[in-house]
Amino acid sequence: MGREPGPEATPPLLIVCALGIERFALRGGDHGGAAGPVTVVRTGMGPHRARRAVSRTLGEERWRDAAVIASGFCAGLAPGMHPGDLVVADETRGADGATLCTGTELLVKALAKAVPGRAVHTGPLTGSDHVVRGPERIALRAGGAIAVDMESAATLRTARAADALGDGPDARPVAAVRVVVDAPEHELVRIGTVRGGISAFRVLRAVLPAFFEWHRSLLLPRR
Repeated sequence: MGREPGPEATPPLLIVCALGIERFALRGGDHGGAAGPVTVVRTGMGPHRARRAVSRTLGEERWRDAAVIASGFCAGLAPGMHPGDLVVADETRGADGATLCTGTELLVKALAKAVPGRAVHTGPLTGSDHVVRGPERIALRAGGAIAVDMESAATLRTARAADALGDGPDARPVAAVRVVVDAPEHELVRIGTVRGGISAFRVLRAVLPAFFEWHRSLLLPRR
């Protein structure tokens, strides 16, 4: 996926993921309907790599004003979740604080059209610097989180920190959309393996039209 920014004033869309298989799915999806320049950036696993990659990309003039979506796979925390379910964060939580997401309800509706029949869960998406298992999952769920991954919180926090408007009403639009590949009743040996996650991969390939609809809805003057 490589639509580069041109002279037009349309703010671009930056889609951020960690794994090669996530980038493969996102780049291989339906590219039609993008309102402006779009790129998919693979950061590598973990919050530190996510911060570095997002900061570097937004430091480039051509992506400076990009709206940002963190995407890829996640571990579900709520009972009854299944591989292939979607998680739309209303906020991300990390070691350096919480980041409110933009246009959550719009994303939920757009995903329901893009991936009909798939459950869409909304709530806090928490961050971790390691794969979370057993009692730690229970503790995170008790704190209200519905899912966990290692990069979304760092990605969105970094994106907002790179915005001169900070967290104000005209701040950079940010969102996090994850596909459950690892759930309480369907735990993987290692999340990077994505074994048994074929359905999750197919769902991730199908989400781009929803991302583009979200992006189009937010193309309002910010400066």
